[in-house]
Amino acid sequence: MPLHLIYPLLAQVLLTFVMLMAMGVVRREALRSGGVSMKDIALTNTTWPDRARQYGNNFSNQFELPVLFYVLVLAALHTGATNTLTVVLAWLFVLSRVLHAFIHVTSNHVRTRALVYTGGFLALIGIWLVIVVKLVTRL
Repeated sequence: MPLHLIYPLLAQVLLTFVMLMAMGVVRREALRSGGVSMKDIALTNTTWPDRARQYGNNFSNQFELPVLFYVLVLAALHTGATNTLTVVLAWLFVLSRVLHAFIHVTSNHVRTRALVYTGGFLALIGIWLVIVVKLVTRL
């Protein structure tokens, strides 16, 4: 069962790599089309065209809530809290991140994006609770 928790972690890392590559494609196109110049972006990200900023913001977002996910997965592996519930919650978190990224770089409907984000946050709370219960029952 412990190794089953590695798969959602790797999927989250893959999402981060995909968003990095997509951001690079969108930014390169913005530079190539003249939508922005190197001089404009040398000191700030705010001068990128909106679409490039959407992708950039989403890539940056992959280093916010997902960092807690990585820590929780490592904590679950360390404490032995790697049961089916933890694995399901981990996959729910990753699914929420994929949906969040898709919404963020397409419609960017903030209310829907916030709901999906909250779902992922609740999955993380669930993993945290499983770890806490595992630790408390060891005492």
